[in-house]
Amino acid sequence: MPTRQFKLGAFLMQTGHHIAAWRHPGAQADAGVNFRHYADLARRAEAAKFDAIFLADAVGVRNRDIPSLSRTARSDNFEPLTLLSALAAVTERIGLIATVSTTYNEPYHVARKFASLDHISGGRSGWNLVTSSGESEAQNFSRAEHMEHATRYARAAEFHDVVLGLWDSWEDDAFVRDRDSGVYFTPEKLHPLHHRGDHFQVRGPLNAARSPQGRPVVVQAGASLAGRELAARTAEVIFVAHQTFDEAQSFYRDIKRRARDLGRDPDHVKIMPGIFPVVSRTQAEAERKFAQLQDLIHPVVGVQLLTNMLGGFDVSGYPVDGPVPDLPETNAGKSRQQLLVDLARRENLSIRDLYLRVAGARGHQQIVGTPQGIADQLQQWFEEEGADGFNIMSPWFPGGLDDFIELVLPELRRRGLFRTEYEGRTLREHLGLPRPPHPAATARAQRLQEQPAPALAASAG
Repeated sequence: MPTRQFKLGAFLMQTGHHIAAWRHPGAQADAGVNFRHYADLARRAEAAKFDAIFLADAVGVRNRDIPSLSRTARSDNFEPLTLLSALAAVTERIGLIATVSTTYNEPYHVARKFASLDHISGGRSGWNLVTSSGESEAQNFSRAEHMEHATRYARAAEFHDVVLGLWDSWEDDAFVRDRDSGVYFTPEKLHPLHHRGDHFQVRGPLNAARSPQGRPVVVQAGASLAGRELAARTAEVIFVAHQTFDEAQSFYRDIKRRARDLGRDPDHVKIMPGIFPVVSRTQAEAERKFAQLQDLIHPVVGVQLLTNMLGGFDVSGYPVDGPVPDLPETNAGKSRQQLLVDLARRENLSIRDLYLRVAGARGHQQIVGTPQGIADQLQQWFEEEGADGFNIMSPWFPGGLDDFIELVLPELRRRGLFRTEYEGRTLREHLGLPRPPHPAATARAQRLQEQPAPALAASAG
């Protein structure tokens, strides 16, 4: 039996990941603002022993084309940290990961909110660090254009360091709360940050105690060169999109090498590609399920989806059954634009072909098949250095998630590839990540260890 096992995230997105999921007869059409819907999905994922639920986010409506926007269910949804705080109260073990941008937030806000979520949930929070990807967000924050790509990533690197510094404002045992002595906290165990950098000046300390995990888990989702460099230095989990096993393996080995070169333990960087599974007991039935969703895509929605994913380059003026045109480099999601262009060129796809290909998985790996076939592919990626686990992107909710739980998980467990019970109570324990010690406490212990032993008093003989 394998000694390593998958890590699995349940990526929850309103009605489902397929762009037309809201039209599926089994979907919850108002899912974006229906808390009971999310609570039900979170409980199902927890009962199935998923490591975490994962929420994407943007601080704006990404699709500004009203005709296509009016035909999708992507314009009304909860703010993710608010939602996860509520879900923390109705779950007990599953991790809670939310996306928050470093471009349109301040480090103090992010540090405080995730520390609070970690306390509320008993050590289950994770921050998916992103730099945002479009002008629709910029224009909600007094900017005419999205910040330039290299600047976004330089800001993100400093943002991350400030947040981690704020999370270490207090040592684990700083708050003694001793009624008899009248001492609430030990002053020597308070560590204001006093950060002054290129992008931020933050004094600190954070007005939240060190959290149950020491620090919430840091997740990162960039795959460009700048994204890889940031992820190798900062991320404990990486959520990424790949179309082929060779791409996945190349990325996996590159990130693990970069982490090792930076002095990190490569096993403490978990790589979890997104997987869009359409599963049934027979191949024909799985393909029928997928075709049912594909038939629900309105052409104007498909073309606009592709425009958004190509970095905002408008393809609506090109023949829909013609080739994908040559594109200028985007200032938005560079790695996703390159992934889609490479896919179109490799398989000679038209604009229509390409939007149909990405309507569900948005560039992530799409698998339509039987439980055995899906398990075979996941096992190959896992065992041959393509992934440490997967973020499951169900086609529609709740049915797509139920199918994966009821059909694929038993096959993975039969192969010894996925847990039957949680190993602990925190997200770090689920993922096999260490709890970071407080740097000041570590330094103090090191100094004590290096002090010479006191000389023994001479005996009076």
